[in-house]
Amino acid sequence: MTGLRIEELPDRLVVTLDRPEKRNAIDADLIGELHAVCAELEARPRLLLLTGGADGIFAGGADIGQLRERGRLDALAAINSAAFARIRALPMPTVAAVDGPALGGGAELAYACDLRVCTARAIFGQPEVRLGILAGAGATHRLPALIGEARAKELLFTGRRVDADEALRIGLVNRVVAEPVELLPTAHGLLDEMAKGSALALRLTKLAVDAPPAAHPQLDLVSQAVLFEDEEKRRRMTEFLERRRSR
Repeated sequence: MTGLRIEELPDRLVVTLDRPEKRNAIDADLIGELHAVCAELEARPRLLLLTGGADGIFAGGADIGQLRERGRLDALAAINSAAFARIRALPMPTVAAVDGPALGGGAELAYACDLRVCTARAIFGQPEVRLGILAGAGATHRLPALIGEARAKELLFTGRRVDADEALRIGLVNRVVAEPVELLPTAHGLLDEMAKGSALALRLTKLAVDAPPAAHPQLDLVSQAVLFEDEEKRRRMTEFLERRRSR
């Protein structure tokens, strides 16, 4: 891979955008590499930490040079949105660690993750209307789900940028760290807390939360039935009861 750096840990994959000369702009080659990452995590489900490698930059957006030359058939091919939808649908939870600007497609990539951690110098924004297009890689539906329809429309209609403090206040991010050196340890700490749980319970919980409303409560009941028969559940509950008795 030329646009991503991959670090494999026992329970997670750390994926770093690595196009510093292009401010981590998302081009077709990078999208192909993200598809390859998704294929790996679909075949062998693990947690995912997605971050930007350049100091003070997550992703400056889609590659405008490529976007300018794309036509209607390219738009219908869902080049970026298909990859981001695949990230959103990964079996295990995902965390985006954002330092600096996450704009346009870069912001949409962060929205595709389940949780977001950012630095105090992070900036989110959707400037697409100012470039004559719309935010077509997920922001029109993921952003309202994250921050509410009215706020999302304001950001999508105006292209206004959101700093880290506002992002935390409106629920766009889960954590803000003061210094960039704290970003990855904080993101890993969040994943560490998840990793304490049952992997199967995590997968089924994510599946249930992401399911359409019409799937409930049937999906919850079936998922719980699967977990009730899982040996991991019996082991964990037995250990819990034994600890309580020892106290």
